[in-house]
Amino acid sequence: MSKTYSIGIVGARGHTGAELIRLVAAHPQLELAFVSSRELDGQRVADHNPAYTGDLRYENLGPAAVVGKGAEVVVMALPNGKCAPYVEALDAAAPQTLVVDLSADHRFDAGWYYGLPEIPRGRCQGQRRISNPGCYATAMQLAIWPMLEYLAGPPQCFGVSGYSGAGTTPSDRNNPELLRDNLMPYSLVGHVHEREVSAQLGVPVEFMPHVAPHFRGITMTVNMWLTGAVKPDWVRARYEQRYAGEPLVDVVEQAPWVSRIAGRHGVEIGGFSVAPGGKRLVVVATLDNLLKGAATQAMQNINIALGLPELASIPAFKETSHG
Repeated sequence: MSKTYSIGIVGARGHTGAELIRLVAAHPQLELAFVSSRELDGQRVADHNPAYTGDLRYENLGPAAVVGKGAEVVVMALPNGKCAPYVEALDAAAPQTLVVDLSADHRFDAGWYYGLPEIPRGRCQGQRRISNPGCYATAMQLAIWPMLEYLAGPPQCFGVSGYSGAGTTPSDRNNPELLRDNLMPYSLVGHVHEREVSAQLGVPVEFMPHVAPHFRGITMTVNMWLTGAVKPDWVRARYEQRYAGEPLVDVVEQAPWVSRIAGRHGVEIGGFSVAPGGKRLVVVATLDNLLKGAATQAMQNINIALGLPELASIPAFKETSHG
């Protein structure tokens, strides 16, 4: 019989935590051991997330209590800067536990595996400390990676996210009234995802994030200056070759629309446009920030690390894509 693994989620109140619960509920080899949320303590998970049909209730669990649950997988879905006490407790008492951190706390830590499954392939299985990439960072890296060796300078990345990316704590960036008929720029230099992508790709990247009035989904438009002239057909063929075997990356001809990616589990890359002279390329990538930008990517990492089928519980993507 196939082994079933127990999994717990710390910080399950947020949008990403809810998506993770849905994926776990659909997984044939994962079973929810606990879901921790201070604000929902005592309430039934099924009352907040109909995808889950068990009797589990949210609990307000501190680090020692999380360790005491004995889950084989623990997902940290907490805001940046909040994971340390839990990780320290797990490191001390349960180093064999698979821990996936969705925050930025360990993305620059050499002791943690950086879990963007498509870049590169083959090193995630058996890992026990995995840092999940940022949502913007995932879109940027997948858009830039096939052209990395041809870059003549820092790629310029204009990103627009739905307001779910700002989390559930009230702020200007998730206030629908302030966002109506608006595009809100923020953190225009030095954003954590700018530093994250620069560190991972080994080249400087310039990133300008914005929030839009829609709830979910990212559009990332990337401008790249190249060392040599290229043609659009060659560029598209290169992207198709690089991502040919990737079930959650679809290369399309036209620039993808964010409205067509919401609620779907992969990335669309397209709109390959080359300026006169051939040395300036613009590429567009879209993804759902809560799914491939967070929960779906975490599930990919969990599946691969445990030696399970990578797409277990993840719905098919390419068969329903637009192109």
